[in-house]
Amino acid sequence: MSTENEGTEVPADPTAPSAPPTPPAPPVPPASTVDAPEPAAVPEAAPGHSPRSEPATAPLPVTPPAEAPAGASAHAPAAHAPGAAQASGHAGGWSPPPPTMPAWGAPVPPAPAGPRKRTGGLVAAVLAAALVAGGVGGGIGYWAAERGETGTSSTTVSAGDSPASFKRDPGTVAAVANKALPSVVTIQAKSGGNEGEGGTGTGFVYDKEGHIVTNNHVVASAAEGGGTLSATFSNGKTYDAQVVGRAEGYDVAVLKLKEAPEGLTPLPLGNSDSVAVGDSTIAIGAPFGLSNTVTTGIISAKNRPVASGDGSSGKNSYMSALQTDASINPGNSGGPLLDASGAVIGINSAIQSTGNGFGQSQAGSIGLGFAIPVNQAKNVAEQLIKTGKPVYPVIGATVNMTEEGEGATIADQGAGGTPPVTPNGPAAKAGLKAGDVITGFGDRQIDSGPTLISEIWTHKPGDSVKVTYERDGKTSTTTVTLGERTGDN
Repeated sequence: MSTENEGTEVPADPTAPSAPPTPPAPPVPPASTVDAPEPAAVPEAAPGHSPRSEPATAPLPVTPPAEAPAGASAHAPAAHAPGAAQASGHAGGWSPPPPTMPAWGAPVPPAPAGPRKRTGGLVAAVLAAALVAGGVGGGIGYWAAERGETGTSSTTVSAGDSPASFKRDPGTVAAVANKALPSVVTIQAKSGGNEGEGGTGTGFVYDKEGHIVTNNHVVASAAEGGGTLSATFSNGKTYDAQVVGRAEGYDVAVLKLKEAPEGLTPLPLGNSDSVAVGDSTIAIGAPFGLSNTVTTGIISAKNRPVASGDGSSGKNSYMSALQTDASINPGNSGGPLLDASGAVIGINSAIQSTGNGFGQSQAGSIGLGFAIPVNQAKNVAEQLIKTGKPVYPVIGATVNMTEEGEGATIADQGAGGTPPVTPNGPAAKAGLKAGDVITGFGDRQIDSGPTLISEIWTHKPGDSVKVTYERDGKTSTTTVTLGERTGDN
């Protein structure tokens, strides 16, 4: 149990959303729960604890590839308005149109006119649309048949010649997806215990040297169990990969292709700080194993404090997330969240789910997806590429992780009987003491321990941040210069 920026155990929350059950692979350990020298245990926690009224999500589990079921389509005969068609025909001196024929070929006599029942605005609107479509179609077909009598006997209506080349304007979803897809990979992770067990996640090309950025929980089981990793590009080519570094607390990992091909094109990185609510988003991934799937949405919210974990390993990851309604499902984990220009603004990491339904083994998207802001992910990735280990900013205090609504309370006692405020640490130097309730960190309001950690981890060690706190009913402010912790253990 750590003594810095972490605290008491997170109890299970029956209302907390969770990611769908993981596939046959061994459970993936969630990321660290703390901002401290060592991650704090979260015994038998629900898939996460989130402050405010929105419970935090669990990370998207990796999912085994699945075959898409063959679809079927049905065709129904279009509705026609006999009266309108006949009126049009007689006005031009033509003979009446042939009787309406159903799909199976039996003529249907016109229905006798009668009073219509009012069945509601929506139904009337739908019927009106069907009738208009049927009437226009019938009119065009009948006109073509009549004109055909004066020349050729064919009644075929020829569509205009298609353009020789069709170009999609830059900025369209199709154009962005077409440019980004070659730089997105589907990751296959197999555990060391059984080569038949594993899961599917997503990653994207970070640089020309073959580094791939993804979620830690996508590769954790393979990395910890001596398994294998591979990355498949949209052209179908597969390359073996190895882990360069993992950050459990941030839920970020970096892989490197063992024999990286030439001509790799890294995805451009955007600025997640400049993202606005309502901005368009494009998510690319392999939901339920369906590689190269593109979905769209908007940024639904920013700075959403999210604690994600599967509740089985006693560790959580924390993020001040971008929330999007783009469809994200198991297998999207680690994939890029793009803006309308095609730049990466986040790494898709977690979803809120209502749980299993309709007999499915895994729950899916309900329009509440969460992505790690790319500015944070970039800092983590650079550190992992450089040293192989993550570096976390810390305040040097143990905070209560179960209370919410009033702020983040510095605990009365640290883990294992250690001091709640690290002697000569950042919090101690700023004058913070046990029992102080931190209600503001920088320009963010703090309502719980997880929220505080989420905000701390958006900064770097050495940053000086204004802290607002309450002591004995009095509100005060101080400045904390963040310390650092290297590694997850």
